[in-house]
Amino acid sequence: QVQLVESGGGLVQAGGSLRLSCAASGSTRSLNTMGWYRQAPGKQRQLVAIITSGAWTTYGDPVKGRFTISRDNAKNTVYLQMNSLKTEDTAVYFCSYVDTGPIYWGQGTQVTVSS
Repeated sequence: QVQLVESGGGLVQAGGSLRLSCAASGSTRSLNTMGWYRQAPGKQRQLVAIITSGAWTTYGDPVKGRFTISRDNAKNTVYLQMNSLKTEDTAVYFCSYVDTGPIYWGQGTQVTVSS
C-alpha cells in the first residue's frame, strides 16, 4: 500500500499562484510516476501533469506554460507550481502514484480561483 498526503490548496484570485505538495509513503518503489489530476463539479477527472522518477514530464493542454511539476526523489514528494491561475482551474486536485501495480490516489485538495 502507498499513502499520499497532499497539501497547499486554497483560495486565490485569478492571476495568482499556488503550490501543491504531495508526499508518498509506504510500499513505494524507486521507479514510479507521480502526478496531479483534477476534477471540477460535474466534470470528469482530467490530467494536470505527471512526472516520472527520471523527471520526464507530461502536461495537460489547459495548463501548459502556466503550471510546473517537479519532484524530490529523496523525499518521495511531488510539487505542482501553479501560476497565472484562472477561474477555470477551480477543482479538487488529486495526487497520484503508480509503479508496477495499481494507481494510488490522494484524498484531494481544493483549489478555488476567484475572479
